Amino acid sequence: MTVEERAAIVEGMLFAAGNEGADRQMLANALECHEEVVAEALACLQERLDEEQRGVQLIEIAGVFQLTTRPEHFSYIERLSTIPENSTLSRAALETLAIIAYNQPITRPEIEDIRGVKCERAIQTLVQRELIEDRGRKEGSGRAILYGTTSAFLEHFGLKSIEGLPPLPFVEEESDAEEDKALFFDTLGDEQLS
Repeated sequence: MTVEERAAIVEGMLFAAGNEGADRQMLANALECHEEVVAEALACLQERLDEEQRGVQLIEIAGVFQLTTRPEHFSYIERLSTIPENSTLSRAALETLAIIAYNQPITRPEIEDIRGVKCERAIQTLVQRELIEDRGRKEGSGRAILYGTTSAFLEHFGLKSIEGLPPLPFVEEESDAEEDKALFFDTLGDEQLS
């Protein structure tokens, strides 16, 4: 494997690591190589990012490497964060919202068990839109965050209280019940969230 190929792999791993980043030892373990080889790959990646004037840079903080946006692009990134959000929610966000509405308070792992897929991003979107909120912590190991709907949720869907949600039809298979929840919010949400 060439240094350039390792650099590309390291770039992908650092992207996946996000804000937490990774140190040389973690990268070496993942690449199944020595730390010196990782150091070469990091140097190659740094050089490539600088030469190509890419929008991200490689930084090292306390021995941990991260990909970050370049400081000179800050004003553009700041503007992006202030642009009004699209007024519609994705299907994943609507499904997650339906699960929370009908099962609150509920933890992210419980939501993921019902949906069968990860829902961290959907939860972040719903929290940012103030449709759901942190309702405390679940007792037991891990003390997972419990989520529930907000008054903004009630306003968006024209409900006086959570009891105003239509009852779910009795369905023998659990997956069909979740699909019915999603269909309810598709029908109700398309008009109310746009």
